[in-house]
Amino acid sequence: MSYLSVSTWSLHRLLGPLRWTQWDANSSTHSIRIQEQPEVLTLLELPGEAAKRGYKAIEVCHFHFPSTDAAYLAQLREEFAAAGISFDTLLLDYGDLTIVDDIRREADYALIRSWIDIAAAAGAKQIRVIAGDAEPSDEEAIRKSAEALTELADYAAIQGVRVVTENFRALTSTAASCLKILEQASDKVGLITDFGNFKLPSKYEEFAMTLPYSVSVHAKAQYDDKGMPDETEFVSCLDTLRAADYKGAVVLIYDGPGDMWEGLERIRTIVQPYL
Repeated sequence: MSYLSVSTWSLHRLLGPLRWTQWDANSSTHSIRIQEQPEVLTLLELPGEAAKRGYKAIEVCHFHFPSTDAAYLAQLREEFAAAGISFDTLLLDYGDLTIVDDIRREADYALIRSWIDIAAAAGAKQIRVIAGDAEPSDEEAIRKSAEALTELADYAAIQGVRVVTENFRALTSTAASCLKILEQASDKVGLITDFGNFKLPSKYEEFAMTLPYSVSVHAKAQYDDKGMPDETEFVSCLDTLRAADYKGAVVLIYDGPGDMWEGLERIRTIVQPYL
C-alpha cells in the first residue's frame, strides 16, 4: 500500500535557518549562505511531531540540517527510531553532474559523496541526487549523468543507502529523459516523481511513464494566493497514481501562505482516499 510522508520543505518556515549550498567561482569552493528563519520546531523534534500527526515517513532537505557532526546525526537517527517513523529520503538540493566546468563538477561530485555519508549516518534509506541542469535533449549529458549516478549508487550501496533522482531541474524535465537515465543506470538508481515538475499539456501522460519506476511521489498541488489547492487539478494527478497501481510514499508538499500544518491538512484530506 501507499503511505503518507511529508517533506521538510512543507514546514520550512518552522524549522529554523536554511543553509543553502552555493558555488564560489572566485575561490572554486563551496560555501553556505544562511537564510534566517524562526525555529518553532527543531529537526530533532520533527520525527515525534510527525508521528503524532499520523505520518509514516519524512523526507529531509539537506539545508535543514543544523549540524552534520557525527553526534548530531546519531541523535537524529535515534529520534526517528524512537518515534517509529521512517527517514525515507535525504533530499540533496544542490549539485550538477552535467556541468562542463571540470573543477566545479569534481567538487560537486565530492560534495554529493559527503552527503551520502551523512545520509548513512543519519539512517536515511535514500538520497535524492539531482541529475543535472543540461537540456533533456543532450544525449551526452544524459550519458554523463547516468554514469555518475551509477558510480554514486555503488558508493552509497556499500553504506546501505540507495541513490534516487527526480524529475527536477532541466535534464529530467521530461519523462523521456528520466527513463533514458534510469535505463542507462540499470536498476541501481531510483526515481521520485513530483506532481509540480512536469508541465501541461503532457504532464499526465508523463506521470504514466515515470510512476512505474518511482519509489516516492511528491504530491504537490497548485495553490492560490491564500494557500488553497486547485482540487480538480490535484485529483487529476492523484488519479494517475491509482491508474498506475502505485505503491510507495506519497509525500505531501505545501509551500503556500499561512500555517503550514493547516496547509498540509488541506491536501491530506484530498490525498487520504488514494492511500
